[in-house]
Amino acid sequence: MSYSVGQVARLAKVTVRALHHYDEIGLLEPSERSHAGHRRYSDTDLDRLQQIRFYRELGFPLEEIAVLLDDPAADPREHLRRQHGLLTERITKLQEMAAAVQTAMEARRMGIDLTPEEKFEVFGDFDPDQYEEEARRRWGDTEAYAESRRRTAAYTKDDWQRISTAMDALHARMADLLDAGAPAASPEAMDVAEEHRLLITGSSYDCSHEMHACLGDMYVADPRFTATYEAIRPGLAVYLRDAIAANAARHGA
Repeated sequence: MSYSVGQVARLAKVTVRALHHYDEIGLLEPSERSHAGHRRYSDTDLDRLQQIRFYRELGFPLEEIAVLLDDPAADPREHLRRQHGLLTERITKLQEMAAAVQTAMEARRMGIDLTPEEKFEVFGDFDPDQYEEEARRRWGDTEAYAESRRRTAAYTKDDWQRISTAMDALHARMADLLDAGAPAASPEAMDVAEEHRLLITGSSYDCSHEMHACLGDMYVADPRFTATYEAIRPGLAVYLRDAIAANAARHGA
């Protein structure tokens, strides 16, 4: 069976222009041509394209990918083992960074004042103080920031852990809805989004639906927040944002 360039573009989620470029530089030359001279790709070509996509996602330049794939001594299984190892390392590192960034920024936003020992006990080896200046610069002149500082001034480590556990549970429920294929605008997803808003309101500051929608936008726009949610479940940042926006619209915001 063979595939047209348009079919391959849709299957592999690349542009037709990219496929033409791969052909021109000899990285992925289609095995066949139709009578009219159009490119036709075989299953073997698709296997090679899959390898190209994996290496591109890992940041390899096209020239280096060509050398790797054209090595006559290379075993296709070795490519997969190498890619799996590199991806696993990247996932582990991103998960560690995402967890550290999330706890650091949430702690700074809530104004939690811990001893140095408690900081490292709760947050691992990541120092949340480095985000203090950024938090003040972005939100320092807002009433919400001032209210958060007032309300959380007396929070203990146990208070923070309780709030963090509750937030983690909400994130897990939202991720389960994403996995189940529930639309972001479904009543179930909107209900979890509302609980998310109420948790912020109850623990930190009065979070209106309009403000909550702005937070949802930030979860996608700010790569650090995005990494946090993507580490929980791929696609969760956008899904949470959309559920928050749908919930805000449901309440007339």
